[in-house]
Amino acid sequence: MNQVISFHGVSGTLVCQAGCVLEELSRYVEERGFIVPLDLGAKGSCHIGGNLATNAGGLRLLRYGSLRGTVLGLEVVLADGTILNCLTSLRKDNTGYDLKQLFIGSEGTLGVITAVSILCPPKPRAVNVAFLGCPGFAEVLQTFSTCKGMLGEILSAFEFMDAECMRLVRHHLLLACPVQESPFYVLVETSGSRAEHDAEKLSSFLEQALGSGLVTDGTLATDQRRVKMLWALRERITEALSRDGYVYKYDVSLPVDRLYDLVTDLRARLGPRAKHVVGYGHLGDGNLHLNVTAEAFSAPLLGDLEPYVYEWTAGQRGSVSAEHGVGFKKRSALGYSKPPEALRLMQQLKTLLDPKGILNPYKTLPAQA
Repeated sequence: MNQVISFHGVSGTLVCQAGCVLEELSRYVEERGFIVPLDLGAKGSCHIGGNLATNAGGLRLLRYGSLRGTVLGLEVVLADGTILNCLTSLRKDNTGYDLKQLFIGSEGTLGVITAVSILCPPKPRAVNVAFLGCPGFAEVLQTFSTCKGMLGEILSAFEFMDAECMRLVRHHLLLACPVQESPFYVLVETSGSRAEHDAEKLSSFLEQALGSGLVTDGTLATDQRRVKMLWALRERITEALSRDGYVYKYDVSLPVDRLYDLVTDLRARLGPRAKHVVGYGHLGDGNLHLNVTAEAFSAPLLGDLEPYVYEWTAGQRGSVSAEHGVGFKKRSALGYSKPPEALRLMQQLKTLLDPKGILNPYKTLPAQA
């Protein structure tokens, strides 16, 4: 289940089996001048079928969109053993319902994905990464707006992390901060076809950002070694957190202007009961990774976190799971993001496609929808 079935060098369409490891697929298409439109910190171990089943977001969503847009077709085995072959490579097909969307993000509860057809964009010829320090979250937001306006089509990632994240990365992983200490840090990536064109745009942006006080310090990387070094500061936050103690993890979508308010509110709510409360994530997607560390698991601390985090998120009409899925832990929290009518329809679909409840049971849907 880990074979590439075909790759079309003109359209960039990759057809492969669901057991292919994401990093190996990336290497395969990069050798042919393309990239997979999905990049994750866990790319060395995750499988493309699992990525689709959880509708993984990752670091390239700002540029290339979600898997719901880049996946062209699927092959799925249903609960009764029927093989649903919708493995099309067509970009346009308006013949009835788009059945593949039922299975993307369904976490294996409606069918088992066995093969995928996915559209891969051309590999950028020039990649630049800027790592910047910002004096406040308001400046982070303004920097993002400036980025979109000045970098336009070459902007491929906009990630943020707070000072607590940087301290943990430095303390536990011994990674050096490349800019002066700041309350917030931003990683900006550009990907384009002409190095000179991209460098000119990026230089103009940096000049504007530094001159206006949005950014207090910054560094730029153009060679692959330095690019990887700067990305490591963002991608290895999870590793640093795991070394800090027990971690309570939340992955929420919020309006970007309220994204960090949840972190601030939670620090005030928890006080010294939490070792660290940190916020980082994909600002361009409105996706906050909220993490709380403690010396050990504590039921009272969990009680202070839940359902408070879910209620706070629901109050902003956000999502309690931006990209990590629902699984066991969040199935009872689904009602904070979906109305009862939607939950009933989901249960009806589950009953229709899996009447015996044998596919990934006890996950995704609440016990009583």
